[in-house]
Amino acid sequence: MADQVASCFEVLDPRFERLFVGTARLDLLHAGCRWAEGPAYFPAGRYLVWSDIPNNRMLRFDECSNAVSVFRQPSGNSNGNTVDQQGRLVTCEHGNRRVSRTEIDGSVTTLADSYDGKRLNSPNDVVVKFDGSLWFTDPTYGIDSDYEGCKGESEQKANRVYRIDPQSGALSVVADDFVQPNGIAFSPDESLLYIVDTGRSHRKDGPQHIRRFNVGNGGKISGGEVFAKSSAGFFDGLRLDDEGRIWTSAGDGVHCYDPDGTLIGKILVPEVVANVCFGGPKRNYLYICGTTALYGVRLPVTGARTF
Repeated sequence: MADQVASCFEVLDPRFERLFVGTARLDLLHAGCRWAEGPAYFPAGRYLVWSDIPNNRMLRFDECSNAVSVFRQPSGNSNGNTVDQQGRLVTCEHGNRRVSRTEIDGSVTTLADSYDGKRLNSPNDVVVKFDGSLWFTDPTYGIDSDYEGCKGESEQKANRVYRIDPQSGALSVVADDFVQPNGIAFSPDESLLYIVDTGRSHRKDGPQHIRRFNVGNGGKISGGEVFAKSSAGFFDGLRLDDEGRIWTSAGDGVHCYDPDGTLIGKILVPEVVANVCFGGPKRNYLYICGTTALYGVRLPVTGARTF
């Protein structure tokens, strides 16, 4: 059995009261990471893969046995991960400055490592749209130092959000007005796209917020108003449930936002949280990547499909 940590669900709005069970506790599933990130759940095998960026490895949690093993090492200082519609792992690799896909036979295919003939910065987080297109963010965290990747110069001279076309594999720019684009997620009906900007890590007056875009045809987005500003550290990775609520990482745990932008509650975690994803047979188990550990909590909420 996983160790249980006393969990505090903080209610900030009555709407949050039905989103948790009072007897639920935060499960400590694994400890010993340096910077846990990028959880991706594989329903066919009932396991989770996540990144331990500075340790240059990916770990695997077996949901049936609670066993943890090394999935891949070295991992190219992997960060964000997701699962595509064919059940393949898609990974953002800081160290290799690319987005890759692990094929069913275990081989690894590079999906994107350059734009306009120049190397990407360090792809950070990635999501799959139902049409098969891949959308990812490309800040500089993996080239800022050797801690999360390989120190190097930005050849792009911009930190953008990109889209990989599902038919041609061509790379196009989705947005280029971010300081440090980070977490990314679609609403359940894919009419909205949420993107985190953690620019305050590099500028004192930089953003620490989530922006919301309207999604059009052909990979076009519009709008981009600020949806929420973090009240505790930085937002990072985020996921939505099937009613459109946003569950996002923050400095004191997981923050839950109503689609109208109201912060309605928190799951307080004993360390900074980097990313989350829904898993389990019913998609109602929230996996949480803290700084050094993997946590989880069962909720009366179903996560939106992300593959």
